[in-house]
Amino acid sequence: MTDATPTGPSRSEPRPELVSRIQRWRPDLLAPLANLYPDPESVAERLLAIVEQADAERPDELRTLDARRLAEPDWFQQPGALGYAAYADRFATTLRGVQEHADHLSDLGVTYLHLMPLLQPRPAPNDGGYAVQDYRTVRSDLGSMADLAALASDLRGRGIALCLDLVLNHVAKEHAWAAAARAGDETKRAYFHVYDDRTLPDAYEQSLPEVFPDFAPGNFSWDADLDGWVWTTFNDYQWDLNWANPDVLCEFAEIILALANAGVEVFRLDAIAFTWKRLGTHCQNQPEVHDLTQALRTVARMAAPAVVFKAEAIVGPQDLPAYLGVGDHAGKVSDLAYHNSLMVQVWSMLAAKDVRLATHALQQLPQPPSTTAWITYLRCHDDIGWAIDDGDAAAVGVDGFGHRRFLSDWYSGDFPGSWAQGLVFQENPQTGDRRISGSLASLAGLELGDPDAVHRILLAHAVILGFGGLPVLWMGDELGLLNDPHWASEPGHAADNRWVHRQRMPWPLPPDSHGIRAGLDRLLAARRALPHLHAAVPTEVWDPRDPGVLLVVRRHSSGNLLGAYNVTPDDRFVPGEVLAWLGLDPMTAVDHLRGSERSARVGVGGGVALPAYAAAWVTAP
Repeated sequence: MTDATPTGPSRSEPRPELVSRIQRWRPDLLAPLANLYPDPESVAERLLAIVEQADAERPDELRTLDARRLAEPDWFQQPGALGYAAYADRFATTLRGVQEHADHLSDLGVTYLHLMPLLQPRPAPNDGGYAVQDYRTVRSDLGSMADLAALASDLRGRGIALCLDLVLNHVAKEHAWAAAARAGDETKRAYFHVYDDRTLPDAYEQSLPEVFPDFAPGNFSWDADLDGWVWTTFNDYQWDLNWANPDVLCEFAEIILALANAGVEVFRLDAIAFTWKRLGTHCQNQPEVHDLTQALRTVARMAAPAVVFKAEAIVGPQDLPAYLGVGDHAGKVSDLAYHNSLMVQVWSMLAAKDVRLATHALQQLPQPPSTTAWITYLRCHDDIGWAIDDGDAAAVGVDGFGHRRFLSDWYSGDFPGSWAQGLVFQENPQTGDRRISGSLASLAGLELGDPDAVHRILLAHAVILGFGGLPVLWMGDELGLLNDPHWASEPGHAADNRWVHRQRMPWPLPPDSHGIRAGLDRLLAARRALPHLHAAVPTEVWDPRDPGVLLVVRRHSSGNLLGAYNVTPDDRFVPGEVLAWLGLDPMTAVDHLRGSERSARVGVGGGVALPAYAAAWVTAP
């Protein structure tokens, strides 16, 4: 590891602002370190030296941003906040290209841009960039660190925060740490989980699942240069890091603060759930994961308080809340986390034309801390895994295994009457797990020309925009991009069908022939005007009065909002009693989504009439 204490000229005295932040957050640093390491004080001193050096090097422009974020810490919770995610090369070839096309993002109203892994990976195969060889270098085909800083500055001027992936669980086997370990450096060997024989690996394997059973079975790989078995959860070229070694924590503290000083405002903590290993468990979601996050989050609060953490925790519903902080970690770990359950349940509702399972499952999740937010989304770069809990399914009279099988059949187009065009990803015959790849538009029926496809697409967006949180659009969803028919022809992609929904942006953009962009713009304009949709406002999912209509309530000091979503191809009705319980007069209440052919009619029959696949956001006038 590089020495945490900078060399060269002696450092000047810390700035008063930094001293104040250290005093404020030092207890939040020591508490998790005490759970992780035998000598927490010495680790804390190493981390504070890193903090002081990073603060001394922080550009004035970013110190100004720090002050603004400290004054407005809820910037990512605002109803006007909107995220966008893309691969830089598939959006615009290079980082300079992204900058040249940033007007598209501004026109959409984007305030947060997640560019998929762009730090230097190993040569292909590299798991789509998640096998990082150098955290301090940008992929040469995308540009340079100077280009990254220039892009971040340009985006910041537009009110757009730049988010980058930070892979925590593993590095590429070509990373300098791994190369040193193979060369015999015992200090670097201790950065990894290395075993002389199969005794412990075999013991761990008894309770470990396989992430990629098709092309990366098992969780350990033999390396002749190491003369040992190294832990490789994902692929044999991705070596898991030993976070029980405080050197690893200090290395990543330096990496985070260096990237923050280049202008990165949000870090997506990739594969965070896997970072701590414990024999006899599946080595995911261990308590120490949250201690590690709190320690890193506290370091960032001290040196770069504008920085926000996002947990890439695609885990079961029962494990999800901890990534936004529960108990002692409340408000001290990640600021954002993916609401994977909502994403899965949206697709489940559309296929089943029934909201009862989704309602029950969503009701089981506690409210996140008021200073945090869910990332709400419909698609991302990854496949869709059907995270349907068996207990949730049983509670509404559904067989969990059977429903997961139905969803895979439906979205691969194998179920009679399906309008979807997806591909099965990583089928596991032992568990029956079959995940799905495919673009949002193709999964919603646009590829097959289904007449209700556009209405489904806009309804699904209304759900994630009206649920509360930070909604994130996947690149091209605003255009209705279909599956890429040539996905397998690109070098290195043929074995991974997730590239089917990682299309290239078609510049110049095609006309909005389907009306998806126009409908999305209407939804976003309505959302920006509704304080009820601030992420700090609790979300209530009500028991349905009609099994085809999802009911979501937001209680704000300015009044109550009812979100009603018809997931069926038939007309549905929300009775007046639902409005009355919220203090809404059906004769005067307003639907903020009115103005399109699928607008609800409020007051008809004393309630809300919803056409097929229609949504309504209803408040008092």
